[in-house]
Amino acid sequence: MGLRSEVSLATVVREWGRIGCIGFGGPPTHIALLRRLCVDERHWMSAAEFEDGVAGANLLPGPSSTQLAILCAWRLRGAAGAVLGGLCFIVPGLAAILCLSAVFLAPHPARWILGAASGAGGAVPAVALKAASGLVPASRARAGTMRSQHLRWALYVALGGVAATTVGPYLVLVLVLCGLAEVLIRSNRGPGHRGPAMAILPVMAGHVAVLGGLGALAWVAFKVGALSYGGGFVIVPLMQHDAVTTFHWMTGGQFLNAVALGQVTPGPVVQTVAVVGYAAAGIGGGLLAAFVAFAPSFLFVVFGGRRFDQLRGDVRVQSFLSGAGPAAIGAIAGSAVSLGLTFGHLWQIPVLGGALLWLFAARRGVVSALLVAGFVGVALALVGVPV
Repeated sequence: MGLRSEVSLATVVREWGRIGCIGFGGPPTHIALLRRLCVDERHWMSAAEFEDGVAGANLLPGPSSTQLAILCAWRLRGAAGAVLGGLCFIVPGLAAILCLSAVFLAPHPARWILGAASGAGGAVPAVALKAASGLVPASRARAGTMRSQHLRWALYVALGGVAATTVGPYLVLVLVLCGLAEVLIRSNRGPGHRGPAMAILPVMAGHVAVLGGLGALAWVAFKVGALSYGGGFVIVPLMQHDAVTTFHWMTGGQFLNAVALGQVTPGPVVQTVAVVGYAAAGIGGGLLAAFVAFAPSFLFVVFGGRRFDQLRGDVRVQSFLSGAGPAAIGAIAGSAVSLGLTFGHLWQIPVLGGALLWLFAARRGVVSALLVAGFVGVALALVGVPV
C-alpha cells in the first residue's frame, strides 16, 4: 500500500496526540479509536487494510496497540510519520504516569494517597485475569480444531501459568520454548533443527542479575518491549521479580501500584515500566525505561512494516504464535497469583472480590474498577483503617 502523502505531519501529530490523551482502557480502546479515525472518519485506510494492520501488529512481541498506532502513522507518512505518531501516542500517558509516580512513590505520602494505592492495588489481580480472558477466544481459534491441538493449547496455558508463579526471570524462555515446540510439532522436525539461537536464550535470561544500575534497568525494559507476547501484562511476573526481588527498587505493594497506574493512565499499559524506572533512578530512570521498552516497536514497524503481509503468511510464524500465545495467556493469569501474594492488608481481599464481580459479572471496564477500588481505599484510610 502506498503512502498517503497528502496527510500532513501536523495532522498526524494532532490526531495521534489526541488518541494518546484520551486512550484510557488499554488496547481495545486504542484499536477502536484508531479504527474510527483512520477508517470511519478520515477514510485513510480501508477496513481490510486496518484489519491487516491489527493482525500484523499482533504477530510481534511487545505492546500491540502501540505498534498498531505506529504502523498506521507509518502507512500515512512513512518513517517520519511513524516516529511522530508513535511519540504523540506514547508521551501523554508517559508524562501522566511519571507525575503520578512522583506522588505515589514519595518517601512519606499522605494517608489518603496510601489508601488509594492500596485500594487500586487490591483490584489489580482481577484486571490481570480480565486481560487473560480477553485473549482466549482468538487464541483457541488459532490453535485449530483437532483434539490434539486443543490439548496442546491447554498444556501451553498451564505451562505459562506455572512459569509465571514459579520461575520469575525465566518466563520469557518458557514462552519461547512453547512457541518453538509448536513449530517443531507442526513442521515434523526433530530437536536438532532448533538452531544456535536456542543455546543463547538461557544465558540471556539468566544474566540480568550480573548487571547493575542503569544497565540492569535497561535490560529489564528491553525484555518488556521486545520479548513479551500477548501485551504488557505477560511480562508482569518477570518485571516484578526483577524490580522487587532481584534489585529491590520497590516493594511488592509499590509494584502493585505501578501496575495500577499503568492501567488508569492513557496510552499503552507497558507504561508500567516507567514507574519501575522511576523507582530505580528517578525521572531519568523512568524516561530511560520507557525509551528502551518502546524502541523495539518503532524499529519493528519502520524497518519491517513492508514485510508484515509476508509474516502473516509464514507458517512458522503462525505455528510459533500458536504455542507462545496460549503460554502468554497462562502467564497473564498466573501473574494474578504473584500480584495477589503481595497484598499487605486483609481488606484488599474483599476489594479483589468486588473487582472480580465488577469486571466479570457486571462486565464493566478496567479503569472504572481501579478507580472504584481506589476510592474504597481512600474511604478506609480516612476512617483510620491501616493502609
